[in-house]
Amino acid sequence: MSRNAKINGLLLLLVAALAVLPLALGLGDHKEEPFTGADAEAETAITEIRPDYEPWFSPLYEPPSGEIESALFALQAALGAGVLAYYFGLRRGRRQGEQRAAARAGSGATASGADATADADVHTTAAATATSAATATATADATATPDKGA
Repeated sequence: MSRNAKINGLLLLLVAALAVLPLALGLGDHKEEPFTGADAEAETAITEIRPDYEPWFSPLYEPPSGEIESALFALQAALGAGVLAYYFGLRRGRRQGEQRAAARAGSGATASGADATADADVHTTAAATATSAATATATADATATPDKGA
């Protein structure tokens, strides 16, 4: 097994343990709602300490049910994970591109025949375009400038 495969397996095992251990150990069995969110826990603690406490503001949107609230939270988490995955993928792709460019520049030649063919096609097309442009310029100069020797 490669080092990355071992690390990925260990991380997967750790995530599974974090999900299963609270259920297996019975954490939260002494509560009415064993796995409530931090907001509900904080609200309960505040009302126990100061029953007359008034919140400073109210939420902008109050979902009609707990299921919708959970769905919106899951959507927010998924969007955040997507943005992070895009960012890290983009960084990795750029780094790999830079490494490939440095390897090509360092070796002086391309590694594969397909790359060599593609590079040759690009260079041939660029040379043909430059030759055509030079010919057109020379022809335009020759017709625009009369010959002084005649």
